[in-house]
Parts: sequence; structure tokens; C-alpha cells
Amino acid sequence: MVAAKPSLELVRSLTDEHVLRALMRHRRLTRAELAAETGISKPTAGESVRRLTERGLVADTGERTPGGRGRGRVGSYYALTAGTGVALAVSIAPEGIVAEAVDAYGDTVARACRPLDRPARPDQVAAALTAAAAELATATPRLAVVSAADPVDRATGRLIQLPDAPFLIGELDPVALLRPYVDGPVTVDNDVNWAARAEPGPTDFAYLYLGEGLGCAVVSDGEVKQGRTGLAGEIAHLLTVGPDNSAVRLIEVFGQLGLRQPDSTAIDVDRVLADSPTVRRSVGRAVSGAIAAIVALTDPELVVIGGSWGPPLLDDIAAAVADLPRRVPLRAATLTDEPALAGARADALHRLRAAIIGATT
Repeated sequence: MVAAKPSLELVRSLTDEHVLRALMRHRRLTRAELAAETGISKPTAGESVRRLTERGLVADTGERTPGGRGRGRVGSYYALTAGTGVALAVSIAPEGIVAEAVDAYGDTVARACRPLDRPARPDQVAAALTAAAAELATATPRLAVVSAADPVDRATGRLIQLPDAPFLIGELDPVALLRPYVDGPVTVDNDVNWAARAEPGPTDFAYLYLGEGLGCAVVSDGEVKQGRTGLAGEIAHLLTVGPDNSAVRLIEVFGQLGLRQPDSTAIDVDRVLADSPTVRRSVGRAVSGAIAAIVALTDPELVVIGGSWGPPLLDDIAAAVADLPRRVPLRAATLTDEPALAGARADALHRLRAAIIGATT
């Protein structure tokens, strides 16, 4: 049986995708360079450029290659147009709101920041979020990806309140708040999941976030496992060993050790880092109990320790983990500069590029 040949429309669509992806990688190319980069013929590359120009996705930059006197014909450079748009990457965190406009090359072309009080109230967070989005609205983002330091309902994207949540007091709907400023979909997930997606690592690992709040992301077969409602990895209430060797919830250990911020369940990072070796060992042992549960349930290749105080206490945590029946390698997170926002930004770029390519079909 002879396989059916692909339709002309399919071939053109695939060619246009190759050309667009080449321009996304290299920013500007001539027709000849596009042909060499994609492996298609020069006439086919030229036809693709013509189609994409007619759709408003590609334009002649006005730049020319040197030509004449034996150096061949002058070539025109082509690049993506401004009409391909930008994506919005947003971080909602105790430190404040950060919103970035990211173009199809992966460049951050604009950034807006708004501070937040602690503890944060929904009305204040909503006002800061919309103000940051409005500042970038002139670019008319095609879509938005949001990282939130809070439990996120997987079905709705709403931030929900769980007992002892250290950041947001109440609930918030980023999807509804951002919809007036974005032409397309708004994707929301919690900050630990985004940090895990950004972290270089194997296809199976656990990312343990230890900062003002506590969280875990489980990466299995290269994908973050969110659970039915999106609340997988909310580890604050896992039972572990307390300072007096009694069974206690992980978050309560910090209250017993006097390591919480005043009038808050948020962990006081400065106190954790400045405290005595005895207290650090108690914290390390409590964290090892959470790691034991994570290892038993998910069987990761390694556990990555992130957050503001996790890596500095890595030796204390590793010493306690060494006593567990099932040992697992530990290492500090590689990405330390806004890792959650980096994950959201990378996903926003991926979605933006897919949307641009989808416009050719």
C-alpha cells in the first residue's frame, strides 16, 4: 500500500513553521540563509517568506548583504514583525508583583514592578497586579503566564487559601484580573512548580522549596505532577519529627523553634540562617522527615533544595537524610535568580511561539 502524499497546504504550513522557527533563533536571515538553515530550497524559502510577509508575520528589515564585484547578488534580511506580539510573564510573591513583556526572541522588552505589604490582602494584590499589567498593556500581550506563591486551583487558576498559608490572606482570581489586558489565555500555577520546570535536572526529581513558605514539586518523566486539584506538593502539614522528638506538622516546627515572623505563619528566614547549630540541626531533621515521605511516595532520582534558606542549610539536611532507610542524593538548586519567574517566562515564550506558528495554518 502506497502512503498518501501530504497535501500542498500541509507542506506549506510545515515550511512556514521551519522558517519562523529559524527567524526566532537567529533574529534576521536572508532567503539564502533561511534555505541553508532549514534545509529547504531557495525558491521554497522565498515563497514561504512571501506568504509570511503577506500575513504580516515577517518583514524586510531594510538591511542588505554586501554584493557585486564577484560577491554574488545582494541579499535582503528578513525578521519577525512587531505584529507577532509579546507574552506576559507575571510573578505574584511576597516580595511584590513583577510583570514582564517577552517577545518571540525571548527578550524581556518591558518590566513593571509593584511592592506588596505583608501579610498581603486580596484587594491590595489585585490592585498591584492590574497596575503592573496596565503599565505593559500598550504592547497588547497575546497571552499571560502567572507564577503565584500560593496554592493554585488547577481548574480555575484561582489562588486559594489553605491553613497556615504564609503569603496571601484570602483568595484571588488572576485570570479574571488579567483578562482585560491580554488578548488570549491566562495560565496560572504556583511558584514552586515553575521553579522546578526551570531547574536543569533529570526527568525524575523532587524540588523542595524552603523559604518564607514551604513547598514541593514532583517532576516525573519530565512533567510536573499537579494532582487532581493542583495542590500536589503542599507539604506544610506533613508529619515529621519535632524538636522534642514528637510527631508534629512540618510548619509547626518553626513555631516551636521561634522561627516565624511576628503575627504570621511565614518563616523568618534571617532567624533560620542566624540561629545556633542545634536549631539548624532540628530544622534539618524536620525537613528530612518531609524528604522521607517524598522519597517513599515518588521515588525521585534526586532532591533539589531551593528557596532562601534551603541551600545554606543543605549540610544539616543532608546529615539528617543520611540516617533515613532510603537515601537519595541532594543538591542545591542551580537557578537562584527569580527561578519561578524564569519558569513562567520560558513557558510564556513557548506558548507565544506556538501562537505565532498557529497563525500560519
